[in-house]
Formats: sequence, structure tokens, C-alpha cells
Amino acid sequence: MSALTAPAATLDPPLWEGVGTVVDDALMLPGLRSVPASGQPDDSGLEDPLRLGRKMRLRLLAAVQALMADPSIARLKDAPKLAAVVMYAKSRAPKGEKSDLQTSIWGSELGRWMGMKESTVHHKVLPVLRGSGALRTRVVRDAKGHPTGLDCLVMPLWNAHHGGGAGHPLALSKAELATLLRLIEALFGHGWTPENKEPTPPGLLAGRTGKGAATDRLGLLLMVLHTRASGWLQLCGGSVRKKEGRGAATLARLLGCSPSGARKVLARLTEAGVVARQRKATSTRMNGRGKVMLLPVARAYGRSLASVEAVQGPDPVFLARPDGACGDHAPADVAGALGTTGICGAESAEETADQERPDGAELHAVHASVVTPVVPLQLSCGFSGEAREGEASRPERVCVREDQAVDGETAVAESAPPTAGDGPLRGEKPKESPVDERDGQPAAGAVAGDQPKASGWEKAQQQRRAGLPADLGLRVALGPVAGLWQRLSGWQQDQVAAAAKAEVKRLAGLLEQPEAAARLLADRLTDRLEETGGEALVSRPYPWLIRRGLVQRQACSDRRCDDGIRLDTGGECENCGNVLHIRRARRAKIAAEVDRELPGLSEGERRRVLEERLREQAAIEAEGLVRRREQARAEQARRDAARAAARKRAEREREAAAAADAVRQALPCEDCGQERAAGLCEACDHRRQTETLIGEAGLIAAAWSADLTDPGTVAAVTAGARTAIGDSIATAWQEFLQIADVAALEANPEAAEDAYAFAAFQTAQQAVQEYQDDALAMLGRTEEAEAEARRAFKAEQGRPWFQHNPSGADAIAAATKAADAARERTAQYLLTERLEQLREQASARTETAAAAPWTDRLPELAARPLDNDATPAVIA
Repeated sequence: MSALTAPAATLDPPLWEGVGTVVDDALMLPGLRSVPASGQPDDSGLEDPLRLGRKMRLRLLAAVQALMADPSIARLKDAPKLAAVVMYAKSRAPKGEKSDLQTSIWGSELGRWMGMKESTVHHKVLPVLRGSGALRTRVVRDAKGHPTGLDCLVMPLWNAHHGGGAGHPLALSKAELATLLRLIEALFGHGWTPENKEPTPPGLLAGRTGKGAATDRLGLLLMVLHTRASGWLQLCGGSVRKKEGRGAATLARLLGCSPSGARKVLARLTEAGVVARQRKATSTRMNGRGKVMLLPVARAYGRSLASVEAVQGPDPVFLARPDGACGDHAPADVAGALGTTGICGAESAEETADQERPDGAELHAVHASVVTPVVPLQLSCGFSGEAREGEASRPERVCVREDQAVDGETAVAESAPPTAGDGPLRGEKPKESPVDERDGQPAAGAVAGDQPKASGWEKAQQQRRAGLPADLGLRVALGPVAGLWQRLSGWQQDQVAAAAKAEVKRLAGLLEQPEAAARLLADRLTDRLEETGGEALVSRPYPWLIRRGLVQRQACSDRRCDDGIRLDTGGECENCGNVLHIRRARRAKIAAEVDRELPGLSEGERRRVLEERLREQAAIEAEGLVRRREQARAEQARRDAARAAARKRAEREREAAAAADAVRQALPCEDCGQERAAGLCEACDHRRQTETLIGEAGLIAAAWSADLTDPGTVAAVTAGARTAIGDSIATAWQEFLQIADVAALEANPEAAEDAYAFAAFQTAQQAVQEYQDDALAMLGRTEEAEAEARRAFKAEQGRPWFQHNPSGADAIAAATKAADAARERTAQYLLTERLEQLREQASARTETAAAAPWTDRLPELAARPLDNDATPAVIA
């Protein structure tokens, strides 16, 4: 008999062994049976992997359908779908608060599961799953860097545990995943022979390979999960095409393909001996309604060999349901006779041919009245579907309150899991919710692992922020890791926020545009997640963020380098290329030295010597780097000390200047004696400046209109300029009095003196500018200025770009502009030279006058008017 038509007795050996005889079957959950004990199955078929309880079958069916309906898998072909189902069944169930949902597999092994070649898996299955987001993979390497396997994470499963909650169809328990994997092994497992263990035979479709193998396997799995204990497939209703039939239409709906394609799959499965199709005979000898039987399921539930062969033979045989069939609706006496309750008893009966609900079955399951002690099961091998060690408790989310006493007031049995309690499936109102609905954390009275949760941890969990920080920069920077942020505690969120803020500030100091620092950190976190394989593969978010995600990795000595990328430009780091080039050149140089010094070495000896010298060179470079760092630190300390000393010196200078200014502000006026005038009051300052400007105006007037060699002429011109400016000051003062408040000026003589001094100062400034403009204009007409202008005119006409047309309009305009500039420069030069000559003559006369005796100077001083006489009278 071939592997495809082998009876159920040749399937995988049971997993469990050494089960104590005192185990009470009444404690087994309805439809959730432990994996069978080790050893060959008996004649009853209770240990057959295809013998599923009704609730277990529906539970696995809901999980497979939810997996195939996921948006990332729904539109894929059958091969990627089957690969997702296999890796889902091989995934590890979460343990406590840890969500280790990965599975390890090889490409060749996955190909044997699917009946495909390894190259097909690597080119048409895994890339498609990764591209749609249904799968995350990570290559596992040994110490030498050689790949040893592939860690896979089915993303719909991860999303179900982290977003769907405990009631999600994909959130199977450990026992349920083990049951699904055993079922898949029995259907199309490739078989293996472990060391020191009994061999596992291949599944029913293990020999089916090549084109369509994945579709056949997936179709068989779905039909088995839709098949009742009788072995007959539940066919769809409604109208179907006569050519394909109702069985093909049902399989088409399961696979999501056309009825014609499903008919071909059904034909191949029939040819393989796992499916039988018949039509019910009628009294008119015409074919009636068609039916499809899954032969392995029928054999697993104890259908007699004669009945199965009758279905396979030419004459159809249909067995009616017996009156005494038991199940989830069986009477108490029947259940007690079987020693089981619920679906376990329903689908464990040996004498029944069709074990669906009979006509006379009652409408409620029979439950155990008391809790019976359980002997812990002894594990036989390290199979992935083994239950928790030392526990006989039920898996999560199934049959709550099963081990509670009849009165309903006693405490839950110690063997029950912490989450077992009141639930809506039993029609009872919960007395106390074990979960805090505010943030999803266990309440203060809830226990986990038979120990109460620490109040500090609960408080920290309640204080954590669900969203990212309010700061806009941090929200942008931590946006790519928002999922990891939600998995952190309150203290961890504060630490990550502080580290991210410090990194953003540091990056802002390196960039020309500091506002781009937050976006740059977000890009870094995105790259780090791509390296890891996504948020789903980060099992410990806080260490990953602190030590890997937020940390800059310099590939060279440049502070702007991060993994070979320049932070400021976003391009490749040139310094990294230089470092790589230098290392390659050094390696080539050392290799040449080895060949020259030690010729004739074998390849292995040459490599050993080369590696030793490279290590020596690396050690020398490391010592040099340490030395340079020490020098840099010493230099930095010296610069810091110098800057600190400079700051102290500048502070002392500022204090000294402030003290000197305070002293100067306290000095009286040198001219009028006004208190706290900083040595000179405003009015006296204006008088001094006015006197200086009048003298400057007289020199400017004498520079172009007087004979510089004749002191008398210079004195006459200077006196005339002084008289003219004095008249202008008097005129400006009269104009000021006409618009000012004379009474206020008479009441405040000091204000009148200040106003007169300021008016004289402004008039003198205007006069100096007018005298200077007149002097430049007159000196520009001198022979020297005209000669310089002619030379500049001719030089501009002789420029290379004007040589072709020196008399043109452009040439004449440019030459005229150059001549005017030369004339102005010459006039300015002449004025500066003549003023310097006049100042030297005035200085000589002052020295001569200072040396004169007092008898000669007193008459001149006596003729000068006093200061009081110089004060102008306020004329109304």
C-alpha cells in the first residue's frame, strides 16, 4: 500500500507517554485533547492526529481561515498561502508576558513540506510573503558567519497577539498549535527519522510533488477541517454548475479558485486515495445528490473498513445515524460510560458510524460535578506542541469555570489558569473583572503565576503615555518606532525621550540646518528597523532603542559619519572610502613584504604570517590612536583652561572699565564746573566742537583762496570765515527763538545755553561742509587737476576694447567719467596737502606765541571779552 493510501495506523507515532492511570478524563476540555502518548495507536483510533474534537476542529478552522483572509495573504497564490500555514503551525506559542512567536526553518525543509524544490521556495514563495508584509525573516549564522537557518515570523500571528487580544482566532495556545502541526504532519508531512527516537512516517500527500502540489495540500487541509466525525465533507448550498458538481464548488469556495480548477484538485485527491466521491441512489435508479468523503477522517473516527470500501466501490452505501450516538449533546449516562465529557466523548465513541448529533440527543453538555486531582503529564520528547511542564491546566480562553464547584461560590481550582473566570460564553455575569479596563493591566487583586503583581510595576504601567511625547521634534524623531514606544513602561519612556532629545540636540550642532535634526534621527531609526526586520522582531524594545536605535555608529573618525553616510549631506562618507583604501593598500604592502622576505611559503602558512603582521599593525595603530586621543584630551584641557582664563580676564577688564566710568561720571565739568558731568557737560562739549569746526572751516577757505606762503593773507581769510560763521550762528539763533517758547528759556538759563550751543554746533557743521565743497570745486579747476584729467581721458580711450573706435560714444562717455574721477581725486589730494601745510604753520606760530613773555601777551589777553560777556542775550 502506498504512502498516500496508508491507513491511519501508520501515521505519526503519538507524542505523549507515561500518562498516569489516575488522570480523570472529565478534566479534559471539550474538544481540546492533549497530544497522544508515545506508542502505536490502538484499534479505537483515539490517538490518531486526524481525530479532532468538534470544538478543536472549529478552533483550528477559524485560525486557518483568519490567516488566509489576512490582507497580506488573501491575494497570494496557493504556494505562499500554504507556506504561511506551515510556518504558522510551527510557530512557538507565547510564554507568559514574552511573545516569542518565531519559528526556525530551512528553505529545503519548507520545500519538502510543500512538495517544491528549494530554489522555488527562495524565488517564488519567501520573496512574495516578504513583499506583501506577511512574513519577516532573519538569517541565522554560526560563529564563522555561515548561514545555519532562517528565523521566520508570521506577521498576522504577531498582530493578533499584539493588537487583536486574547480572543483573536489566530491567538492559538501551545496545545492548539501542536494539534494543528500534528494534523499537517499526518496530511502532508515529509517524514523524518530522528536519532534515538522512533521514525515519523510521511503524511498522506508526502509523495505528491511538482506543479499543483501546494494546492492539493492546502485543499486537503481545508476539507479535513470542514469534515465532521462521519467523514463526509460539509458541502455548500445553492445552485452549482452540473459539470463541476457540488463538491468542486465547495472546494472552490475554500481555495478561492474557479470550480473547474477545484474539480481538477478534487480529481487528483481522489486518484491519491484520500477522497471518495459518490452520488446517492434513488428509487428511479438516477443519480441523486453528490457527496464527498474524506477517507482518512472516516478511518480515524472508527468507520468500519467495509463501509469505507463500500463508499470507494461502485455501489454507494450511506449509514444512518444511530440512535445512541453521543457527543456534546449526549446524556449523562452515556457520557459517564465513556469516561469523558463534551466533544471528547462525542468523537471518541467506537461503535458509532455517524457521530454527528443524533435525533434524540439532548441540547447541553454534561459537566463534571467535582474537581478531580490530576497527575502531571510526563513529556516524552521535545516536540514544539508540548504543554507547559508540570501543569494540567486548560489552555487559555476555553471553557471558563469548568473546574468550579457546583454551588458556584467556591474558589477556582488551583489547576485552572489565572485568566479562567466568568465569561459571556456561560451566560453568567462576571462578579469582578480580572483586568483593569482603563489600560488593559491586571487589577490589583489579579494574580499572575500564583503571585500578586507588584504595586510599583502596576503604577508605572498606568503612568506610561500611550502616545508619543508632546514635543513636535520628538514626535517626528520617534515616529518610526511608535509601536515600540507603546510597549515601554513609564520610566522607560522617560529615559528614551531624554536620550532622543539629547541626540537631536547633538545632531543639530553638526548640521547647517539644525531644524532637520529630528527628521535625520527618524531616518536613522527607520534604517535600524529595516536591519532588524521590523518592530515585530524587536523582543526587548528599551535596550534596542537605547543601545542600537538612537546610537550613532561612526565607521571612521569623522564625527559626521553614521554607518558610512554623511549626516550633513546624506551622501557616502569620503573619509570611509579613504580609510578602506588605506587598509587595502596596507594589506597589499604587508603581503608583498611577506612574499619578499619569506618566499616559498604554503598558502596556509602565508595566510597565518600575513594575519599576524596585520594584527601587529592594528595593535600599533591602536596604540597610536590612544596616544593621539590622550594628546587631544590634554590639548582640549589646555584650551578649556585658556578660555576660562580669558573669560576671567575679560570679566576683570569689564569690572575695571565700569569702575573707571563710574569715577569719570562723578567728575565736574572742566569749563563750567557743573557737578557729575563726566568731566565735560553737553553745552561745553558743543562749544569746544564748534570752536574746532570754525577753525577747520577757516583753514579750508584759506587752502584755495589764500597765498599759503603769506601768513597775513591766511589770517585774513581765516578771520573772514570766522565772522561769516558767527553771523550764520546768530541768524540760526534768531530763527530758533521765533519758533521756541521764550518765556521757558528765560525761566531756565541753563536750557537756553544748551540750545544756543547746539544751534552753533549744527551751523558750524554745515559751514564746514559748504567750505569743503567750494574748496574741492575750485581746486578741481587748477592746472594740476586739469592735467590729471586729460591724462585719464587719453588712457581710457586707449583701452583695448576702445582701440577700434576711440571717438565713439561709448569711448567718449567712459573717458569723460574717468577724467572726472581723476579731477576729483586730484582736488582731494591738493586740499589734503594744503590743509596739512596750514596746520604745520599754525602749530609753529602757537609754539612761538607760547614762548613769548607775559609782558607781551597780557595786552592781547586783556582785549579778549570774558565768558559772561560772550553769553547771548535772549531777545523777545
